[in-house]
Amino acid sequence: MNNPASTPGKDAYIGRFAPTPSGPLHFGSLVAALASYLDAKAHNGLWLMRIEDIDPPREQPGASDAILQALEAFELFRDGKVMYQSQQNERYQDQVDQLLDQGLAYRCQCSRKQLKGYTVYPNSCRKNPPPTDAECAIRLKTDGSFSIEDRIQGHCQWPMDQVGDFIIQRRDKLFAYQLAVVLDDKEQGINQVVRGYDILESTPRQLQLLKHLNLTPPAYAHIPVIVQANGQKLSKQNLAPAINSKEKHQLLLRALAALQVFPEQEIQACAYSDILHWAVSQWDPSRLAMKQEIPEADLPSST
Repeated sequence: MNNPASTPGKDAYIGRFAPTPSGPLHFGSLVAALASYLDAKAHNGLWLMRIEDIDPPREQPGASDAILQALEAFELFRDGKVMYQSQQNERYQDQVDQLLDQGLAYRCQCSRKQLKGYTVYPNSCRKNPPPTDAECAIRLKTDGSFSIEDRIQGHCQWPMDQVGDFIIQRRDKLFAYQLAVVLDDKEQGINQVVRGYDILESTPRQLQLLKHLNLTPPAYAHIPVIVQANGQKLSKQNLAPAINSKEKHQLLLRALAALQVFPEQEIQACAYSDILHWAVSQWDPSRLAMKQEIPEADLPSST
């Protein structure tokens, strides 16, 4: 189920949730989805959906549909149609070619083995271009520094000489996340990005690409991530279990607690949809100010 996307006004809030289909929706993803949904609806904005399926080796068959079904089961209804990154390759390639033509990107044949020990790319292929017949990745040139005023994490600044030139298209011709996310946010008109703190480190690369494309950056809010007892982020890679929609009432309350939204007992006893509607009215991201992670053990049980 989705809501028809209305035509937004010039300054209308347009947010999104953009999961990778590497597995089913888990609790950490639910918290991220809920935060972006609450923020959009608290601003009477649009909440768009994008499936970031540009890396086939990482994808799990059926995961895209399972994620969309789980979000609907939790009544996080999207506005408009789903965008699939796997259907955007022609647009991505056109932009890579343009960046190459403008001298803002270059071909790179360096292997992981050659770069072992480097924390920042040493600009080897920027200084010494590879042969024209070499199989290459494409790197974007970086320079200067970038900063944002994150709505949750505050002032963040990155000198790009500490980030380095980065890949936007791999040697196997698959497109990199940094390129796809910037181009798709542009395509969908996204002006507000609410996502996990773990993605904050990607922001300077996206800001560099936005500058090369003469695009205005969105506003950012990076929410704290849920961490397990061993300190690892709750994630598909760390075998986080799929959420069960049969437990959606308790999982909603648990996710709200992670976002520092605490309904009183009389609200907790209400129907699921009423709690979600109440949460929109109570959403305040400043309660998460400067938090980078939330221990899963600190949250109420979902059973």
